[in-house]
Amino acid sequence: MSSSSKRQRRLGGALLSLLALSVACAPTPSAPAPAAPGPVASARPAPAAPAEAPRPAPAPERPGYEGHGAASVSPEILARYAAPPLPDDVSRRIQGLLDVRAPGGGVLGPDGKALYFTWTITGTRQVFRLDGPQRFPLQLTGGEDPTVVEDVTPDGARLVLSRDRKGEENPGLYLQDAKGGPLLAIQHKPGVQTQLQLVSDDGRHVYYRANDVKKDAYAIYRYDIASKQRELVFDREGIWRAVDAAGDGRLLLARDVGANMSELFEWVPAAKADPAAGTLTPLFGQGEREDYRAMYGAAPGEVLVLTPRLGEYRRLYSWKAGKLTPITPEIPFDVSAFAIDRARKRVLYTVNERGYTRLRALDARTHRDVKLPALPAADHVVPVSTTRDGRYTTLLLESSRAPGTSYVLDWTTGKLTQWHTPSMPEVAPDAFAAATLESYPARDGTQIPMFVRRPAQCERPCPVIVHFHGGPESQVRAGFGARAQIFVDAGFVFVEPNVRGSDGYGKTWLHADDGAKRLGVITDIEDAAKFVRASFGHEGRPPRVGIFGGSYGGYSALIGMTMFAGAYDAGAAVVGMSNLVTFLENTAPYRRILRISEYGDPEKDREALMKLSPITYLDRVKAPLLIIQGVTDPRVPAGESVQIQRSLEAKKIPSELILFPDEGHGAQKRDNQVLQYGHLVRFFRAHLGGR
Repeated sequence: MSSSSKRQRRLGGALLSLLALSVACAPTPSAPAPAAPGPVASARPAPAAPAEAPRPAPAPERPGYEGHGAASVSPEILARYAAPPLPDDVSRRIQGLLDVRAPGGGVLGPDGKALYFTWTITGTRQVFRLDGPQRFPLQLTGGEDPTVVEDVTPDGARLVLSRDRKGEENPGLYLQDAKGGPLLAIQHKPGVQTQLQLVSDDGRHVYYRANDVKKDAYAIYRYDIASKQRELVFDREGIWRAVDAAGDGRLLLARDVGANMSELFEWVPAAKADPAAGTLTPLFGQGEREDYRAMYGAAPGEVLVLTPRLGEYRRLYSWKAGKLTPITPEIPFDVSAFAIDRARKRVLYTVNERGYTRLRALDARTHRDVKLPALPAADHVVPVSTTRDGRYTTLLLESSRAPGTSYVLDWTTGKLTQWHTPSMPEVAPDAFAAATLESYPARDGTQIPMFVRRPAQCERPCPVIVHFHGGPESQVRAGFGARAQIFVDAGFVFVEPNVRGSDGYGKTWLHADDGAKRLGVITDIEDAAKFVRASFGHEGRPPRVGIFGGSYGGYSALIGMTMFAGAYDAGAAVVGMSNLVTFLENTAPYRRILRISEYGDPEKDREALMKLSPITYLDRVKAPLLIIQGVTDPRVPAGESVQIQRSLEAKKIPSELILFPDEGHGAQKRDNQVLQYGHLVRFFRAHLGGR
């Protein structure tokens, strides 16, 4: 399966949960942060200079903690900040909405007779099989470890699966008989990310990448399914991906040099297995620090390229002999993703129209538009995967009032068949609040788009929760939101802005917050509160307003409560960065390289990072905070939450911290999700009102 196909499938899964937490990246304070008391504190002041000598510059501040993962948090801290139990009535309401579960889009077997998909019906993501449309699903994997189907071998005999443990984001790669049975490990090493790149067209090999040579670099391996042996194919410094393969053994490689920045190369392996003896040819992107996504095209020497290189928005091009030729029309929207089937018959691509996903198709050889059959009305139509012969494509359709539903399009007959139905126990579809696209003005006049969900009834003026997405390069989109509905049912208006730095609005918007530029647009967070307070009131009374987010959204919530103290009446941060310097120093090495391009270098840009760090502004805090953190998180270390909580406690500022020892970057297990969302509702009810 191509990397673009995998991106489409991940996009389809992401659309099922608009509150999914994404990569967090938090800034650091402009003034030295206060030393956190207790075992996590290690800040040390610079020694005083002699009175007769000029005072030297302060010594660099040491981090308030070290490392990430379970080993970085003591048992005493875990016990102190364990999640308290919830009242039964709160738990039941949360459980009911979390039981609204949509299966993943899925991957069809090569004959189109079986669909393999991921579902959370057991409380943890596991893999299921359907032996025909609307048949009874058969569970193929189990246990407490989240497991995802990545691909099916060309003969349909085996599944390629990815499995993680406790949210550590160090997944292993496995094979399983398509009929079920035990898993065969291709590789699963502690502390190592093993990620599928593609399965060869002849079905003999699985290509994967792993950071088992160096923590901050990825090598490419080839696993022989028959012999169960692996060989190292490519090993160079850098964050490398194998994005496509040609039938003659050539690999199309991407090297990520920053957030949304890649360089493309072609690798021709040597005749004998020697990862140092092949030929690496630069194709495009070298030194540009530009966004490129690519796959081999249908014509000899052709590469299909998705990039904003020649305009404001991402557009799809054909690249040959160093020249980019556009093959999609020039429109004021991003082409968000694309894929070409292995038979090189069709190119499917999606357009992001202000947070709605529209499907388009091209003939792979002529680049002419291909007419799609009539599709059901939906906010999002996402192609998930196409069989290798190009005949069948799995589509995931989602609307504001219905979770994602998987359909299969037969290109030969033009027939569209629904394969599975999401579960909605004890819930009426019309009970869900539709997201409406609105906007608010920033202080410089820029209109910031936002999606708003309103309860049918509330105590007016309805209290408001402003939810900021993660990334920061993510984007809130329209569609179904069971987790958003948790807050709507509790009587809150739920507002989700796409502030500057979000994806989907062109590259100027996307890069508006890179590095020190973030200081100029982070005020979008405060401006959201000002607008809501002025516009969402009733009979002259302004609403109470809370702020909430996960990952970078958690950082945004902390900024809203510290730098912009007084803008919000209460705040909740899930896996949010409190100090951008300590965050960058302690996040996983493979992430640090890409995050520095987004936030800045902790050495060179320390002053700006500190100005952007919530922990710098603790003296301003006026309202209560709830902080939630997964201990095994490799992206935002648990120390980020512990250090700010300990500092808040030292200043006697009302705050709560909840740690989940068996979760990483956001709660995945059903019981922990109930606790997480239950405490969020409890907290906001206590401080904002609601039902």
